[in-house]
Amino acid sequence: MSTATAMAPSGSNPRPSGPVTHPRATSSPCSLSGQDPWWAGLRRASLLAPVLLLAGCAGGFTLPGSPTRPERTRISDAPAAMALKPPSNQIVAAVDKVGPAVVRIDTVKRMVNPLGGVFGGGPAIQQQQGQGSGFITRSDGVVLTNAHVVEGSSDVHVTLPDGRNFTGKVLGADPLTDVAVVKVVATKLPVAPLGDSAKVRPGEWAIAIGNPLGLDNTVTAGIISAIQRTNALGEGQRVPYLQTDAAVNPGNSGGPLINDRGEVIGINTAIRQAPGAGLSFAIPINTARQIAAQIVDRGYASHPYIGVRLQALTPQLAREINGATNECRLPEVNGVVVVDVMAGSPADRGGLKPCDLIERVGDQAVANPSEVQLAVDRVRVGDAMSLQVRRREQALTLTLRPAELPRKQ
Repeated sequence: MSTATAMAPSGSNPRPSGPVTHPRATSSPCSLSGQDPWWAGLRRASLLAPVLLLAGCAGGFTLPGSPTRPERTRISDAPAAMALKPPSNQIVAAVDKVGPAVVRIDTVKRMVNPLGGVFGGGPAIQQQQGQGSGFITRSDGVVLTNAHVVEGSSDVHVTLPDGRNFTGKVLGADPLTDVAVVKVVATKLPVAPLGDSAKVRPGEWAIAIGNPLGLDNTVTAGIISAIQRTNALGEGQRVPYLQTDAAVNPGNSGGPLINDRGEVIGINTAIRQAPGAGLSFAIPINTARQIAAQIVDRGYASHPYIGVRLQALTPQLAREINGATNECRLPEVNGVVVVDVMAGSPADRGGLKPCDLIERVGDQAVANPSEVQLAVDRVRVGDAMSLQVRRREQALTLTLRPAELPRKQ
């Protein structure tokens, strides 16, 4: 894998809401009943005097000359907290729901050894083994995984948690989004329900299932740390990654990231290591679903492009550019500036020029190159797309028609 955890609070007994009151006793150390003999009351008073002086009384007894205790001042009018629910087995239930559909993917890559057979250089054909994870989305054997898990593989084997093993065929892989689809010949396989990654919010449970470091069916849990991480793996990414602190390791690649309802919300794809911690990133399932559908239909995924090179603009950068050349006069703002336009590209045909400041793509305001890229990706190849740009002091609206990005053969 380009390979880059919080438990639920335990329950507690409910606390009574509102002020706690105690029924008044018929006799107490602070009330000297007139029904007792005078000597009994005197004896009790003499015995309890130290206690009364030290602790006071909640009843009507007050010491002579002492000030009247004021009524307690309320410092909060918040409602009483609801009692915490007792510990539940949400994570266990979610894993039980998805776990049977999470598979191990073993791959073999055959590579030509240029020194094979020469001066002890080893065999002419060398084999490299790899391993990753995936999950079944259709009972007839459609498996989603990462493109880098199966890239260049000549043999693919898919193993279910129940021990069944199948030979897999790679239907296609999309390196731009790192999504791949593998097909096995089988029926009535367990499937993992797919959720809606557009509804995911930071702070929600995030559960990773996979085969890290060769350890099958490993479960780790954490939370969604952030969404829409377009700069997680560099600028200009086509994927708005989900970020999580659930532990993910090599071998988790292609495995599902699920929520506490047992729905797949992402595909674990990358980690970024840091001293004492690591960050994990997952492809949102909505993106993966769209790419996988294209792969199943025609063997590849289509991506629109407009043919520009973009740069994130800052006020400081704008001042530097304005001071260095008269060709660009840029406002000192944060935004996205066009650095270069490819000749004959949709951007060129639509009238976009270097030094143009892109402010909106369609009806969406954009603030960085990744947001422009994601906005373009939402447009189908050949459909009209409007761009609002600022060129020196002039505001312009341009119409572009994205073309299909050439695929590497």
